[in-house]
Amino acid sequence: MAVHLDINNQNGGRLPLQRGTLQRLAEKIYSGEGLTGAVGVSVLFCDDAFIAELNAQYRNKPESTDVLSFPQDSAGIPGLEPRLLGDVVLSMDTVRERCANDRSAMRDEILLLFCHGMLHLLGYVHDTAEAAEEMNRRQAQYLGLDLEAAWRPERNER
Repeated sequence: MAVHLDINNQNGGRLPLQRGTLQRLAEKIYSGEGLTGAVGVSVLFCDDAFIAELNAQYRNKPESTDVLSFPQDSAGIPGLEPRLLGDVVLSMDTVRERCANDRSAMRDEILLLFCHGMLHLLGYVHDTAEAAEEMNRRQAQYLGLDLEAAWRPERNER
């Protein structure tokens, strides 16, 4: 495994997907981007209130959102293995609301948000139309989706 996932579910309840599903997607993204060496990624499943606090503190946006990413690349720390790539935080309240509690739809939404978060950790942004298009292409590639299903434009505003 090139990607070590540290998964924490603060939201309570069972997640609608298994750890291995996230692991396989993380490995696919990592290898697809041509990266080598072991990395660690922290994944936190939380509620809207918690993600709103993070969004206010780190982005000066006092509102909930679906996913936040915090790059933490520790490549410059000698002897640290795996190097820390960063943190991906997902709001399960938003996932449940967006998917009307349909477990299959929730699984797909989590994979989409996790992929989006991982790409942010790897330096992708969506602050211009061209950058958003490239990020959407990558998400479609890694998730096996068409471009429209890979990300809706209103999500890029979050």
